[in-house]
Amino acid sequence: MAILIFFLLHWYLSLFAQTFFLHRYAAHQMFTMNKFWEKVFYVLTWIFQGSSFLSPKAYGIMHRLHHAYADTDKDPHSPMYSKNLFDMMKKTLVVYNGILHDKIEIDEKFKKGVPYWKSFEAFADNWIVRISWGVFYFLFYVQYATYWWEFLLLPIHFLMGPVHGAIINWFAHKYGYVSFKVGDTAKNLIPVDFLMMGESYHNNHHKFGGRANFGKKWFELDPTYPFILLFNLFGVIHLKKNNDLNYM
Repeated sequence: MAILIFFLLHWYLSLFAQTFFLHRYAAHQMFTMNKFWEKVFYVLTWIFQGSSFLSPKAYGIMHRLHHAYADTDKDPHSPMYSKNLFDMMKKTLVVYNGILHDKIEIDEKFKKGVPYWKSFEAFADNWIVRISWGVFYFLFYVQYATYWWEFLLLPIHFLMGPVHGAIINWFAHKYGYVSFKVGDTAKNLIPVDFLMMGESYHNNHHKFGGRANFGKKWFELDPTYPFILLFNLFGVIHLKKNNDLNYM
């Protein structure tokens, strides 16, 4: 039971950091926040994602490229240009690292307003730090695992952030239903998104790239959106009014 609780906590906390801070804030700027809260969520993203911490800078830029060039040869992660899921993940990693280390020439419009805390990212991206997180996960399993098969979950812990991205970028471009006509293969993966905290409404998101609520139909409940409304109510963030508009 302890392992299941730990896995679910890591799954949903990491996913919340990715969809709230990396995706809706860093990439799309659906809301604003001051520098204090930006650094708070930077640290929380590192804690929640752990060994698979994703740079807000690199994630934000890469995701903007995805929207601008979806399902073309310039898309950082399109199933149409990959042999399988793992090939797509490998290609995504190459692009991500290229952006992170400024080895890829990127149009300035994709960099505009992306949060960047250089010193903290250097710390969080350090391999000693990443491996330390991995050792923590392993020792937790050694202490609390009651069945051998539970250790099969460990690789997901190590790569939690990329796993979440791969689920949407692969499966939500292949399977699901389409509510809106868009210029790519984005689909809504599941009608009630209990698994990906709103991220599976990918077709909706590609149609309304700046909309903070990813659900559109009455049954499409976006679990992240109430947190956005709550944070907005208490002044942690400031939700933009015209957020149905596309980012680009």
